[in-house]
Amino acid sequence: MSPLANRYDIVFLFDVTRGNPNGDPDAGNLPRIDPETNFGLVTDVSLKRKIRNYTELAKGDQPGYRIYVQEGSILNEKHREAYKAIRGDGDKSSKDKLNPQNDEEARAITKFMCDNFFDVRSFGAVMSTGINAGQVRGPVQVTFATSIEPILPLEISITRMAATNEKEKAERDKAGGDDERTENRTMGRKHIVPYGLYRAHIFVNAKLAERTGFSQDDLDHLFTSLSVMFEHDRSAARGEMVSRRGIAFKHASALGNAHAQALFDRVEVWRRVGEDLIRPGDPRLDNYKPARQYGDFEVTIRRDGLPDGIEVVELF
Repeated sequence: MSPLANRYDIVFLFDVTRGNPNGDPDAGNLPRIDPETNFGLVTDVSLKRKIRNYTELAKGDQPGYRIYVQEGSILNEKHREAYKAIRGDGDKSSKDKLNPQNDEEARAITKFMCDNFFDVRSFGAVMSTGINAGQVRGPVQVTFATSIEPILPLEISITRMAATNEKEKAERDKAGGDDERTENRTMGRKHIVPYGLYRAHIFVNAKLAERTGFSQDDLDHLFTSLSVMFEHDRSAARGEMVSRRGIAFKHASALGNAHAQALFDRVEVWRRVGEDLIRPGDPRLDNYKPARQYGDFEVTIRRDGLPDGIEVVELF
C-alpha cells in the first residue's frame, strides 16, 4: 500500500429528516443539543462508529481491515493476539496481565495492532487495559458535528398494543374499559429532529500516518465510507440521514501549506430564500419558515486566491 504523502482538511456535511441523529443517554435519548444556542450536536464517536460499521460490511475479515472497537468484543483478547503473534502461542501469552518486555517488543505489538485493525491505524486507540498493547495517536481526527441552524427536537407519543408478559396482560384485563384499543395500549416516546443540516471537520495528518501505516488506500476507503455510511445505518430513528457534501483541501506537502481554519472558512453554507442567499443567524430569517430540506440551503466554496500548494477536491 502506498504511503500517504499529503495532508487533508475536510468539510463534511450531512443531514437528518424526521430522525434522531445522535441521542443523549443522559437526557432520555433526546437529540444532543447545545443548551445555550439550541444548535444540534453529533459526537465524533457517533460518526466514527458509522465508519467502523461500514468497514465491517465492506471489508469483512479482509487482512488489515478488521475493527478493534466492536460491539460485545473483549478488547484485551485482541491485545493478546498481538502477544501471541510476537511471542508465540505459549504460557507467556496466556496471563491475565501482560506487558512488553522491552521497547522493541512494545513497538512490535503496537505495530501488529495498527497493521491488523483499520480503526486503530486511522483513529488511534488507548490499548493499555491490563494486557498492554500501547497507545496510538491516529492520523484521522473527527470533530463534533454542529447543525447549521438551531434545531427544535420534537417528542412524539407512540403506543404499543401488545403486552410484554402474562402479568401485564392480566392487569390490563382486570382494569377493563369500554375501548379495547385503549386498555391494551402501552404509551411510549420518540424524539426526532424535523430537519437538520450538520457540519463536521475531519483532519488527516500525513506525518502521523507514517507512524501507524495509514495509507492512500486507507484514505480512499475513508472517503468512500463518508459518502455511503448512512446508507447502511438505517433504523427507525435514523431512516433519513444522508451524506450531502464532502469537500477536501489537499495540501501539496505532508506538513501542510495553510492553516486549516482559513481553508474551512472558504466553505460557507447559506439559507436560500427565493432567489436570495442569507447567512444563517441573520435576523431576517426570523420571519421565514425553518429549513425542512437540503434544498433550503446553498453550499459555496471560495476558490479565488487559494494559498499555494492547496487543491480543492470535491469528494461527493
